[in-house]
Amino acid sequence: MQWSVLRASLAWLLFAAVVCVALPARPVNAQAKVQAQPKKVLVLYSTRRDGEFSKLGESDLPRLLGDGLEGNLDYYSEFIDRARIPDPSYRHAFRDFLHVKYGDIRFDLVMAMQDVAGGFVRENRDSLFPKTPIVFLTNDPGWTRIPNAAGLINPRDFTATLTFLRQMQPDVKNVFVVTGAGPSDKEYENDVRRQVRSASTPLNVVYLSGLATPVLLERLARLPAHSAVYYVLMNRDGAGNNYHPLDYIDRIAAAASAPTYCWVDSAMGHGILGGSLYVQKSVIARASELALRVLRGEDPDKIPVSTFTATVNELDWRQLRRWDIAESRSPAGTLVRFRNPTLWDQYGDYIVAAIAVVFTQTVLIAGLLLQRSRRRQAENQLRNSQQLLRKSFERIRALGGRLLRAQETERSHIAAELHDDICQRMMLLTIELESLKRAHPAKEAAAEALSMARDISKSLHDLSHRLHPTRLRLIGLVAALEQLCNEVSRAGLTVEFVHENMPLILTPDVTLCVFRVVQEALGNAIKYSEATQVVVRLAAGRDLLLLDIVDNGRGFDVEKAWSSGLGLASMTERTEAIGGSLEIFSRAKTGTIVSMEIPGPYCAPVAAGLVA
Repeated sequence: MQWSVLRASLAWLLFAAVVCVALPARPVNAQAKVQAQPKKVLVLYSTRRDGEFSKLGESDLPRLLGDGLEGNLDYYSEFIDRARIPDPSYRHAFRDFLHVKYGDIRFDLVMAMQDVAGGFVRENRDSLFPKTPIVFLTNDPGWTRIPNAAGLINPRDFTATLTFLRQMQPDVKNVFVVTGAGPSDKEYENDVRRQVRSASTPLNVVYLSGLATPVLLERLARLPAHSAVYYVLMNRDGAGNNYHPLDYIDRIAAAASAPTYCWVDSAMGHGILGGSLYVQKSVIARASELALRVLRGEDPDKIPVSTFTATVNELDWRQLRRWDIAESRSPAGTLVRFRNPTLWDQYGDYIVAAIAVVFTQTVLIAGLLLQRSRRRQAENQLRNSQQLLRKSFERIRALGGRLLRAQETERSHIAAELHDDICQRMMLLTIELESLKRAHPAKEAAAEALSMARDISKSLHDLSHRLHPTRLRLIGLVAALEQLCNEVSRAGLTVEFVHENMPLILTPDVTLCVFRVVQEALGNAIKYSEATQVVVRLAAGRDLLLLDIVDNGRGFDVEKAWSSGLGLASMTERTEAIGGSLEIFSRAKTGTIVSMEIPGPYCAPVAAGLVA
């Protein structure tokens, strides 16, 4: 069973292979080659090669068709210059020329642009393009369709410019229509006359047709008031001279004593004021769209013929200024061209940028001024605070000084009381006890009482001197300090006093402050430092008094000591009260240095009686 299935499968595979070999290969490359063949298009224009419509067509049609065909375009063009060569034999010669030139070319499409080319193709299609699809662009509303052809009808509306003219110049009465003497000129003139008659315009329309150029220009230069000029077409003047229609407009507009209007947009920029203008680029674009539909395979006979208008109201801003006509009279949607750019138009971006920069700078400057104002306010507040703080500090310092002076005064008073009263009475008591000792039989008790009285007297004497060292007034600072150092020296503690350049006279405040600081520092050294040696150095410079008290004790934490006692604070307050400064340097196991500086003047007049 399995073998049968396998044989059947092999048979089918063999059959498929034979069929594939027997069938002819599909010409894929040939088909791609055929699809890549460019479309051959011949465009026939009704105007000379340098005519404006022909120039626009040659500029736009190859590009529009090429884009629509993705570049697969083989473009040809010819021009029927009937305006300059009206002889009927020219058309026959042109037909023969095309037959010789394109006899071997099979065109995919022929485009007849406007009426002259359309009439030529209609007459010669069987001999020149028998099977070629045709696309017509005609201005004739009565155009009759021919087989294998699609068309666009774009009738010219000459009366629309007359309506536009009346809106721009409400007071106009006479309109002078300028046309030439050539066949095309006459056809255009006939269209204008027919449309004007149909419109029943109230204007007095005068046709300046077929005149020689000098006569025409002289006539235009002497137009009556309330007039306007309507330029239609000039290929040939009455003297038989040929002209380019656009170049001729320049002459007309320059010579005319009234504004000039036109019906086609190519006249803009040649001196006309404006008009309801036939937009040629729009017409060419519509024709290219219809041509692409045919080239892509649509049956021309099945494409409906469409009628459209392509007019836009346009004005030349320069001519409005020339003839002093208000732009506000123009209909809504009118395109104003050649407007001289204003300063805003030219430099609007720069103006906006400059305004933005100025605004930003203004904001920044305002911010800086505000910041400066706030900073000044803060500085003023800081200065005021500093002044208040300084005043408070000075008041506190003054208060501290007064307290110290009051303390010293009170000490002096207590010391005086002790010395003058208690000590004197203790002296008398001692004398009485000595007398009693000699007279009384209880000599031992009297001797003991005498010893106690002497100790009390000595303690009171020492207390009196500590409260107020009267010897400062008697012997001076240096001697008092020497005596103080000698008094505190004892076994195991050596106190050395050194002085240099000391003046003979010091102020009482300085003398007392130095003595008290030395007294307090020596007391701390004796009580807490466990020092074996203390050196007191006192030196005077020209403007500075220096005091250093150095011990070799165990040292201490200065920061903690500030909060644990009053001695350091008392020394600092005394020093600052007389304008000096005091610093304490100490670390564990490195000893202690008390350094005081008192700036000058620290000397007192000799009359003060203070002898150092």
